[in-house]
Amino acid sequence: MAGSETHYSLPLPEFDTPVKLLIVVAPYYKDIADDLVAGAIATAEAVGAAHEIIEVPGALEVPTAIAIAYKQSNFDGFVALGCVIRGETTHYETVCNDSSRALQLMGLDGACIGNGILTVETRAQAEVRADPKGQNKGGGAAAAALHLIALTRKLGRPKGGIGFKPRGEEMLIAENKDTA
Repeated sequence: MAGSETHYSLPLPEFDTPVKLLIVVAPYYKDIADDLVAGAIATAEAVGAAHEIIEVPGALEVPTAIAIAYKQSNFDGFVALGCVIRGETTHYETVCNDSSRALQLMGLDGACIGNGILTVETRAQAEVRADPKGQNKGGGAAAAALHLIALTRKLGRPKGGIGFKPRGEEMLIAENKDTA
């Protein structure tokens, strides 16, 4: 049973410059979402990261909200939180697959996202996974985002001064004067 297994968790990264996280949560199951958020906040605060929280209607809207923030804001990373419990229709598969795929595609594009959208069979499974004193999947999602931020900062390159420089306007003016 997965609940009795132990798993290794990387130590939280340390940061020289401040980190700002956006926690995006779908509170469809409010009590579960609250536990996920509590875990994410505790992990963010453990490394001194600032955070903001926004709520969206459901798990399918979480990636859209993150995409908007990724394009239009200055967050270093994102924590996606919510819960999808299997029902009687195939809607479960659609929500699970599409939200996960959208988050993964943004991650491959460079967004630092921790995915804490629970996909479970029962409410009891969700409660165990969301509990900050239990499996703490909200904290795990925040930790994942923080590790990706640290990796991005470690591997990042300076944004200017390297490589070819375009010919400046002043050079073109000087050349035109010489040929005139």
